[in-house]
Amino acid sequence: MRDVCVIGLGLIGGSVLRAAAAAGRRVWGATTAEADAEAAVVEGFDASTDVAAALRTAAERDALVVLAVPLTAIEEVLRTVGECAPSCLLTDVTSVKTGVLTAARAFAPNARFVGGHPMAGTAESGWRAGGATLFDGAAWVVCVEDDTDLAAWAEVARLALDVGAHVVPLTASTHDEAVARISHLPHLLAAVLAAVGADGGPVAMALAAGSYTDGTRVAATRPELVRAMTEGNREALLPVLDEALGRLGAMRGSLASTGGLAVSINSGHEGARALAEARQATPSGVRVTLSAPDARDGLRALGERGGRITSLTADTAIGEVR
Repeated sequence: MRDVCVIGLGLIGGSVLRAAAAAGRRVWGATTAEADAEAAVVEGFDASTDVAAALRTAAERDALVVLAVPLTAIEEVLRTVGECAPSCLLTDVTSVKTGVLTAARAFAPNARFVGGHPMAGTAESGWRAGGATLFDGAAWVVCVEDDTDLAAWAEVARLALDVGAHVVPLTASTHDEAVARISHLPHLLAAVLAAVGADGGPVAMALAAGSYTDGTRVAATRPELVRAMTEGNREALLPVLDEALGRLGAMRGSLASTGGLAVSINSGHEGARALAEARQATPSGVRVTLSAPDARDGLRALGERGGRITSLTADTAIGEVR
């Protein structure tokens, strides 16, 4: 198995380091956050605050480099990659893919880059918030562009599978539109719900129960992280936010004019049922031969149908679609 170098040792990066080690890979990492580096060392990991040195070691060992830094720090770290490990096998775990792809092509053009994003996390942050089992059963997007090297793609996909996730192959743009709907918009709505609830004062806070706490859980995420992901996905998020505002406007109009909310509430109920039904559907097996001329199209088609890769052989991605 290929060695893994993780840059950024917060919740996600720290979990990647732990999970890759638990899978039997040789790992090391670096971060500019001294507290995270020190905590990782205390737990017995090879970690430091010298990002350049970690990347030079990755270049020497032909390791897979995983960038787990905030979106706002991606360009700076990619410049260091370009200087210290210019031809490395490179992936990332940030929540916006198009911007990272553009930056990787600009600042580390010779790296074998494959974008990635594990759909896992908590409202907590930092090394101590992570764990080796964070990705168990999670979806991990591994991007497939027209120019993606499929041997490099398979290496990144194997890491995701090794740490307990299943792989969803998508383009960066398809990923960004999807997460605008199911991740970034929920963060914005949670912020609104939390603020509106708090404006109700001590009585509202005393009565707050499941519907409020469930709906506002991610509002506890560090604000700078939420800003980075939502502002960084502005192009995909704006039309989705407009769609949500349109539904809220229609809801208000119905309540003010007829007093009835059946259409809005029923459509939401159907949306929740669609998720439950998708998860309960019987899967059909799919195999994509990675050496085939249309392999990239096949992988993307699988991901766009809601399918996933569950294992890899030397030349075949084995998966399922529900």
